[in-house]
Amino acid sequence: MVNPLGKLFGGSIFGFLHKGSSVLGIDIGSSSIKVVQLRKERGAAVLETYGELSLGPYAGIEIGRAVNLDAEKLAEALLDVLKEANITTKNCGISIPFAASLISLIKMPMLNEAQLKKMIPIEARKYIPVPITEVALDWFILPEEGRRFLSSEAEAEGEVEEAKFRKVDVLLVAIHNETLAKYNAVVARGNLVASFFEIEIFSTIRSTIVQNTTPIMVIDMGAATTKLYIVEYGIVRSSHIVNKGAQDITLALSRMLGVSVAKAEEIKRESGITGKSGDQNISTAALLTLEYIFSESKRVMLQYQERYRRNISSILFVGGGALLKGLLPHAQTKFETDVRLGLPFSRTQSPAFLEQVLLETGPSFSVAVGIALRKLEEMS
Repeated sequence: MVNPLGKLFGGSIFGFLHKGSSVLGIDIGSSSIKVVQLRKERGAAVLETYGELSLGPYAGIEIGRAVNLDAEKLAEALLDVLKEANITTKNCGISIPFAASLISLIKMPMLNEAQLKKMIPIEARKYIPVPITEVALDWFILPEEGRRFLSSEAEAEGEVEEAKFRKVDVLLVAIHNETLAKYNAVVARGNLVASFFEIEIFSTIRSTIVQNTTPIMVIDMGAATTKLYIVEYGIVRSSHIVNKGAQDITLALSRMLGVSVAKAEEIKRESGITGKSGDQNISTAALLTLEYIFSESKRVMLQYQERYRRNISSILFVGGGALLKGLLPHAQTKFETDVRLGLPFSRTQSPAFLEQVLLETGPSFSVAVGIALRKLEEMS
């Protein structure tokens, strides 16, 4: 069984790689499983193989749909993708869905580690809506630059002494024990050696964000939901879930065109936002969902900027939904800042002939690459 305590955060988001064995990053999403195998060579992460498998068929529904499989079915799908991708190692880390966690930024007295270890579970009861015995807790003390940043907000509120000298900011994370039990069962059935579970947001940060001193918004478009993260100094400052994702475009398209969900998914992947010959139905189906997601994203951005008086410097799109053709140009017209795709494979070395393919598919592998990178650091 994987011990989650002290394992929910990466040991280092921006680490240096050393020579070692092959490792595996596993991202179990709502609609597919992604796997990435890396090895260390001359201080670099070398891509050996990767793969993706849709989960819909394992629940008897269409490709692209979000599912909630039990441990047995997840293990079956995982073993299938490991075989198809020619994975050769069992040494891995596995992501935990953001929706299965609770993340809060709390203030604590500036005490030593032993004292904080006793006090944080008590303080956590104020933020966790279930009994503390039903979750696994982890926490991370913000680095000095983060504390200086947050103290500027406190200063504006007349709390200079408290913020600068008597308080420390702690990122608190909780995961339900039932979720951890389910993933431990998947590990056991898959005959894997998993040394950690990590909430997907931290994996994405590691694989796609260069150490930054200005705020960046990450828009992670999954099948059922879209996750919004604001990151600064490599630290999650704000997070939000939008209850719409890529499958909402497919379902709307199915209704508008009067075709099956499977056919609508095929049309969406082939045509993107504008559709063939500017088909208005395809465009409308995509834009209705995107407008809602973008509106929520802008609201979260504005709230953050008003609260901290810090402008978002860029927006990074990741997740399977980010592969939608025409997404980036359309998003650029909606946000008054730089918009780009996350490129996790840029953190790895790979054959030149794969360069274009990895650019096109990269955003959906942000979590899997981030998990594999952490595993490499762990084995150094």
